[in-house]
Amino acid sequence: MAATGSEKQGAKAYYVTTPIYYVNDAPHLGHAYTTVAGDVLTRWHRQRGEKVWYLTGTDEHGQKIMRTAEANGVTPQAWADKLVTEAWQPLWEHLDIANDDFIRTTQKRHTDRVQEFVQDLYDKGEIYKGGYEGPYCVGCEEYKLPGELLDGEGEYAGQKLCAIHKKPVEILSEENYFFKLSEYSEKLLAHYEANPGFIQPESARNEVVNFVRQGLQDLSISRSTFDWGVKVPWDDKHVIYVWVDALLNYATAVGYNENPEKFESTFPADVHLVGKDILRFHAIIWPAMLMAQGLPLPGKVAANGWLMVGGEKMSKSNLTGIKPQDLTSHFGVDAYRWYFLRAIAFGQDGSFSWEDFSARYTSELANDYGNLASRVAAMVGKYFGGELPAATADGDAEKAIHDGLAKAVAEADRKIGEELDFQGGILAVFDFVKQVNGYITEQEPWKVAKDDSPEGKARLATILYTAAESLRAVAVLLNPVMPETSQKLWDSLGAEAGLGALADQKVQESAAWGLLPAGSTVTKGAVLFPRLEEKPTA
Repeated sequence: MAATGSEKQGAKAYYVTTPIYYVNDAPHLGHAYTTVAGDVLTRWHRQRGEKVWYLTGTDEHGQKIMRTAEANGVTPQAWADKLVTEAWQPLWEHLDIANDDFIRTTQKRHTDRVQEFVQDLYDKGEIYKGGYEGPYCVGCEEYKLPGELLDGEGEYAGQKLCAIHKKPVEILSEENYFFKLSEYSEKLLAHYEANPGFIQPESARNEVVNFVRQGLQDLSISRSTFDWGVKVPWDDKHVIYVWVDALLNYATAVGYNENPEKFESTFPADVHLVGKDILRFHAIIWPAMLMAQGLPLPGKVAANGWLMVGGEKMSKSNLTGIKPQDLTSHFGVDAYRWYFLRAIAFGQDGSFSWEDFSARYTSELANDYGNLASRVAAMVGKYFGGELPAATADGDAEKAIHDGLAKAVAEADRKIGEELDFQGGILAVFDFVKQVNGYITEQEPWKVAKDDSPEGKARLATILYTAAESLRAVAVLLNPVMPETSQKLWDSLGAEAGLGALADQKVQESAAWGLLPAGSTVTKGAVLFPRLEEKPTA
């Protein structure tokens, strides 16, 4: 789904990526969490009027996918095609993800460029042939160090387990090609030192720095025990290690070695959003590969935490995977997009519960936000026939609202747009919503309406204009988070006739007061957040 909005021509795009997701199974809440975060971030920057490029996609090579396909009696390509078209792409469309591109690692635009990149490194002497034996986790597609393994218990007693997947590792021995990763330890540490915001959050940065300080081993970048992957160009008995293949999508998708103009105006990524379990690949291997090729490094690698259900990391393998559709069918898509970024501090682990979602939906969305929109529209309809009156009697109470809006806009723009603090940015907007609710409660427009004097009418008009104008700004600020709801509110306020399309409103300009024209037609549309039905039973 391509994005729209005004762009600064010629400027480098604000380029954001999600990980490309393995197609060994259907997406769960964890995948959607990262993708929605990237969507909110890029929508926010679009509403700053910036040129934006948002990339997501699927990782379709490697032993894990080959085995999954075999277990299902189909070829790896047929399995990938089925999962992409029937599960991954439909979910992103369902969740209103406005990605500009969807890269698949089986596409020729990717595989050809991967071979060229690796051939370049080989020609430069960055890759050599050697042998390796060690514990390998198929789930991670990664060789493990002995210190990273767990002792198995129960059915796995006497075996070593992957700490992430809790399944036995396999001892692999093969002749491979190696990338001289060990030569990049000092260069990486120097980059981390010079760019303290390169890895976020700080706990993730500390973990990576400590790991690199221990010294890096050269990286096995090919596999010869299976053939589902991109062939090593100078030795077709080997396929390129799936992580080298996967990481290069961030370059191949924006025209590496194919479209110089596109590549120059987009690469490198400003933000790589990743799960913390794949942080090292993005914060160590990827920048080292770029250094070896003389390419610029990304702006930042931001690791989100794990979503937990009952204290367990969400994944299919431990049966805590929940389909996003299980929640959107009950709460709605916009509430879903809002909840996880509101409830969990980005970068930290967070627990999901149906009860918490229900409580926040009712309290914050339905009662605070939705009820405010309904009350204001109803009162403009009742007292002014649906025509927004002009404010002519501003006082201290109104100045407090003007100031509150300016604070909310500045805080939300800084937190979401710069700091990736989605929770903090959303809370800034909802604090303002609460302030406007408090303003209406204190001003009691239903009592002021009984005063038929010119002063009374002017006061009532000012109260309702102030509330409606506040909602105009809220619609703009929440549009990246809840686009469908914001559009409904924009329509209810009659804002398009006087201000144009919601997508064209700049977040940084939304604090300007008095933008919604007096005389706008305000209508009471459908309730923004309907009362929840009882929780469905299995």
